[in-house]
Amino acid sequence: MYENLISKKELLDLTGISYGQLYRWKRKQLIPEDWFIKKSSFTGQETFFPKDQILARIDKIVNMKDDLSLDDIAVKVSPSPVNLSLSKQELLDKQIVTEMNLDFITKTLGEMKSYPFNAVLFMFILDKLFRAGSINLDEGKLVLQVLADNFDKFTDKPCELVFIRKLGISSCLLSQDSSRMYFEKNTNVIFKMNIASSMEELKIKLT
Repeated sequence: MYENLISKKELLDLTGISYGQLYRWKRKQLIPEDWFIKKSSFTGQETFFPKDQILARIDKIVNMKDDLSLDDIAVKVSPSPVNLSLSKQELLDKQIVTEMNLDFITKTLGEMKSYPFNAVLFMFILDKLFRAGSINLDEGKLVLQVLADNFDKFTDKPCELVFIRKLGISSCLLSQDSSRMYFEKNTNVIFKMNIASSMEELKIKLT
């Protein structure tokens, strides 16, 4: 599932954290269980981690732990939605989405007095994609539809949003593991977005 791995010894040496801290953070669910990957080595069995994900997570934990308890950090890095809703004005005030993109997205999702966390997450994701110039408005509707129809199937599970184009035809999907996807020739993968990372970024932005 993960291609670029780092051993536990390398991780501890590189980050300066202790063995005890690492496993305490695991018990507190700050680091997902499935990131602890057991592999055979010449010394027996060794633990490896997905390098990019674990380094980014440890950096966040270290930067947040002086201001927040480990339990509070766990809520922020969890792939689970939180129980909140925001009005259109609050979405603008918290800079979750630009006014222009908000008008388009709410017309597509439908007008509500307040938007639940999942809808706020979809807006946050779409706003990032529009700002980056990754997709056009019609493709934005496609992304919103895929998220709205399928996101609940991945509750508490990591997933990625994958967007492709071939000969001007666009398609997107949610996948639990996009590392082993193979497409026909001339298919361009426009982006792969880790939804858990976007959720984590949004939760931090909302505090």
